[in-house]
Amino acid sequence: MTSVLHGNAGGDERRFDSSSCIPFWIDGKEVISTLQFEVFSPGDQRLLYRCSSATEQDVSNAISSAEKAFKSWSRTKPNVRRDIFLRAAEEMLRRRDELRHWTVSETGAPDSFFEFQYNAAYKACKSVAGLIQVATSSVMPVVDEEGSSAIISKEPLGVVLGISPWNAPYVLGLRACLQPLAMGNVVILKGAEASPATYWALSSILHVAGLPAGCLNTLYHRQSDAADITRALIAHPAIRKINFTGSTAVGSIVASLAGHYLKPAVLELGGKAPAIVCEDADILNAAQQCALGAFLHAGQICMSTERIIVHSQVADAFRTAFRVAIDQTFGGKEGTAAALQLVSGIPVEKNRKLLDDAVSKGAEIVYGDINGREASTSQKRPVVVEKVTPGMDLYYTESFGPTVSVYTVASDDEAIKLANDTEYGLSAAIFTEDLRRALRIARQLQSGAVHINSMTVQDDASLPHGGVKSSGFGRFNCVQGLDEWTQTKTITWKD
Repeated sequence: MTSVLHGNAGGDERRFDSSSCIPFWIDGKEVISTLQFEVFSPGDQRLLYRCSSATEQDVSNAISSAEKAFKSWSRTKPNVRRDIFLRAAEEMLRRRDELRHWTVSETGAPDSFFEFQYNAAYKACKSVAGLIQVATSSVMPVVDEEGSSAIISKEPLGVVLGISPWNAPYVLGLRACLQPLAMGNVVILKGAEASPATYWALSSILHVAGLPAGCLNTLYHRQSDAADITRALIAHPAIRKINFTGSTAVGSIVASLAGHYLKPAVLELGGKAPAIVCEDADILNAAQQCALGAFLHAGQICMSTERIIVHSQVADAFRTAFRVAIDQTFGGKEGTAAALQLVSGIPVEKNRKLLDDAVSKGAEIVYGDINGREASTSQKRPVVVEKVTPGMDLYYTESFGPTVSVYTVASDDEAIKLANDTEYGLSAAIFTEDLRRALRIARQLQSGAVHINSMTVQDDASLPHGGVKSSGFGRFNCVQGLDEWTQTKTITWKD
C-alpha cells in the first residue's frame, strides 16, 4: 500500500529525521509506501530515517504515469525543456546547503567532494539546457537519386530507466535523468538505497523547476529486493532503454537482462585507472594530482587512481613528493593520513583483505598502516603499496577504496603495457612536459579518457564520458551523450 503526501511543488527544507520516511516521486506526487527500510549514517551508525521501498505494483504505477506523460512531454519545444533545466540550476544554487546536508549525512562524503560533484551537476544542468536546440535538430542530406529528397529526424525513445549509485549522486543521478529528458523521453530513476534523500532532493528540484508530472518518477528499494525490482523494470515492455552507473559485476547483470529483452543500454562501470609519471614530469604537480586522484572521497570513485606508474629516473623524487602531498592534502601526522570516511564497513574490509593478500605474497607498504583500526568500522586511512605483482588479488581487482599501488618502469612502452594490463578502461592520466610524447602515449592507452597533467577523476559536461572494455559502453554528456536518447527516422519523398 502507498499514501500520497502532496502534489507537484515539493518541499525544500530538511524535513526528514528519524521519525520520517523518504517518499517516492510518482506522477508529480510524493508517495510513501508501507514497505520501508532504514537508512543509517555511515559515520556514527545512527538512524537517519526510513525510506519507501518499491514493490512491483509501484513499478507498474510509475511506468503507467511515465507512459501518460510521454505523450505530451515528447511534443514540447526545446526552449520549454531548456527553461526548466535552467530553473533547476538556479534551484540547485538556492538549495546548496540542503544538498550538502543530504549527501554528507548519507554517504559520509567530505565537503571537498560534495563541492566537486555539486559543481559538476550544476554545470551539467546549464550545459544540457544549452545543447537541446542543436541536439534535437533534424538534418536534410543530399540523396543519390535525382528528383528525390530526404530528411533524417531525431525522435525520443519513450520511457527510459536510469539506475544510479550512491557515491556521486548529484552528478550521476542528474545525468541519468536530465539527458534523456532533454531529448523528449520520460524517466524512471532508480535511486541508490544508501542515499535516498539525495535522490528525493534531485527530483524535488526538477519538479519545483516546472517538470510536468510523470516525466520523472523516482523509486528506491530494499537491497534484498534489488534483483526482483530491477528485473521488473527492465522486463516491462514500456522501458525502451537503460542507463546504469555502478560496478562491473552488477553492470554485467543489467546488460544481460537488457540483452535478454532486446533493449539497448548505456553503462559506465568500474575502473583501474593508471597514472603514468614520465621522467620529465612536474613532480610536485604529479604527486598532488595522484594524491587527489587516489584518495578523493576515500577512493570511492570509478575513476580513482589505482595504479601509479613512475619512470625509474624520478621514482625516489616522486615517492618523497607523494608522501608530502598525501600528508598535506589529507591531514594526519607525517606518514599517516587522517582516517577517511567510507560508505560502510564493507569496502574497508575489502581493502584490508586485498592488502593482506598482497603483503603475504611479497608486496611492500610504503605509506600507511594496514594493521591500524579506527574508531568507526567504516573508516580507513590511505595506504600506498609497492611491489604488487599479477599473482596478487590487488593487481587486477578494483579496490574502490583508499588504496593505491606504485610501480616503477624504465620506458614508455613498459608503462603503456602495465597501464593496459587490466580488464578496465575508464580513465587514465599522463604526467609529462612534452605534449607530443603525452599524445603518443595517450593514443596507445585503452581508456575512454586520458588526462594530461591532471588527475584521473574528471567528468566535464562538455565532453563525452564513458569507458571501454569492462568499464562499459555508450557515452554520457555533450551532444554525443544526448544522441544516446534518440532514434533516427529517415523520411524520403519525390520532389
